[in-house]
Amino acid sequence: MRFLVLRFSSIGDIVLTTPVVRLLRKKFPDATIDYAVKSQYEICVRHNPYLNTIHSLHPKQSLFNFVSTLPRYDYIIDLHNNLRTFQIKTLLNVKAYSFPKLNFKKWLYTQFKLNKLPDIHIVDRYLMTLKAFGIENDNEGLDFFIPQETIEKIFTQYSVIPRIAIVLGATYFTKKYPLSHIQTVISQLPEPAVLLGGKSEIYEGEILEKQFGNKVLNLCGKLNLTESAAVLQRTDTVITNDTGLMHIAAALKKYVISLWGNTTPHFGMYPYQTEHVILENNTLPCRPCSKIGYHNCPKKHFKCMQDISPQEILNKIK
Repeated sequence: MRFLVLRFSSIGDIVLTTPVVRLLRKKFPDATIDYAVKSQYEICVRHNPYLNTIHSLHPKQSLFNFVSTLPRYDYIIDLHNNLRTFQIKTLLNVKAYSFPKLNFKKWLYTQFKLNKLPDIHIVDRYLMTLKAFGIENDNEGLDFFIPQETIEKIFTQYSVIPRIAIVLGATYFTKKYPLSHIQTVISQLPEPAVLLGGKSEIYEGEILEKQFGNKVLNLCGKLNLTESAAVLQRTDTVITNDTGLMHIAAALKKYVISLWGNTTPHFGMYPYQTEHVILENNTLPCRPCSKIGYHNCPKKHFKCMQDISPQEILNKIK
């Protein structure tokens, strides 16, 4: 039996598909289970032992060329459900199961603030694709696999890692907690914190490092995704925006303090099956304003994040 799982982007969304892969492997231990993903996100599943082959779609590769490289499958599990995956399913012409994306209901919520979304996590919507195979949730949460050599490398480079992690990054400005608030949080922390983020957060990390010195371990822009996960593995509490590292922290069963700006947990992408708290401003008539995010606040006030006080975060830290 041969399965192809489709999820092309992005980091958090891919991590959220890992229970589907694990449950397929449990049900069909001898099956071929392959995964199709954009090449820039292949690192998210590179070390997953439940997969046989990862098929990476490269930026300039045509869809027809990509499909021509694929072997024959018995089933497609479509966890992206967009135009690209529709084309792939059409071209491969095999039995496919797709998850309910609920785009119209999300549109109603962002445009008219009518919340018609079901109270169900996106992982459980992904798992609906497996009902035909008699597969039920094992409630083991998300997976993220870190090679032993990466763990040893991080331990060698950073023998002491603070127990509190602060994730500075997010794809869009309207999902990022303000730097001034982070400065207040760090100033009142009872112990040091490790700062995580990509190249876009290098400047912010340097500002915080200059201000707080040894009270922060600034690793922004210094690690790849797997190395960042190895750092998170050695922490206890993770303060994070709604971003990919939030879901990796959930996979590692960390205590997550989750900060929400223009998006909302009602979209079903809050930390899955790990201890967590959600901090958000529920008093705004303009929220949620997008299912993804903006580079600037459409209303110019950014109260969705500005009104989450540093003290709220400090009160939730264990």
